[in-house]
Amino acid sequence: MKIYTKTGDEGTTALFGGTRVPKYNLRIESYGTVDELNSYIGLIKDQEISPIIKESLLKIQNELFTLGAMLATPPDKETLKSGKERLNIPKINESSILFLENEIDNMEQELPQMTHFILPGGHQAVSFCHITRCVCRRAERLSVELNDLETINNDILKYLNRLSDYLFVLARKLSKDLSIEEIKWIPTKN
Repeated sequence: MKIYTKTGDEGTTALFGGTRVPKYNLRIESYGTVDELNSYIGLIKDQEISPIIKESLLKIQNELFTLGAMLATPPDKETLKSGKERLNIPKINESSILFLENEIDNMEQELPQMTHFILPGGHQAVSFCHITRCVCRRAERLSVELNDLETINNDILKYLNRLSDYLFVLARKLSKDLSIEEIKWIPTKN
């Protein structure tokens, strides 16, 4: 299979199911941002961090591929004429969301209670978590906007929301693991 097809040379691309849309289509922006998010998670995974966290990040990367496939499938193309689902893969669902919640809860048990907002930074791995969290929030905003135009699976929205929380807590956990002091945001009067 060749990597280039030349079918997008005129500025369109195909959704799952064959519908061609402009490359700036909101559905493309949504799953394209999820792809960007997945790449940043790979960057976090490539840092010198716990193998247990790396394993969780790998699971998340796999789930983001599924989530992207779900976003790439318009509602009118979800089922084949035979009645079978077009995407013959496990979907993002409540157990996917519970996995993130359990990971968050486990990490938070080791962390001091948060009393202030925290400024991003302190270590490259921590900064990557914060950048990734911001990309996740953008993916969430785009998916919410898409959902306003054509309904998408609500578990996608829940998953992205929970994933951004996971990434924030992961940044805090890595700060602790790497003995990095969290810098509290304390507004100053001019």
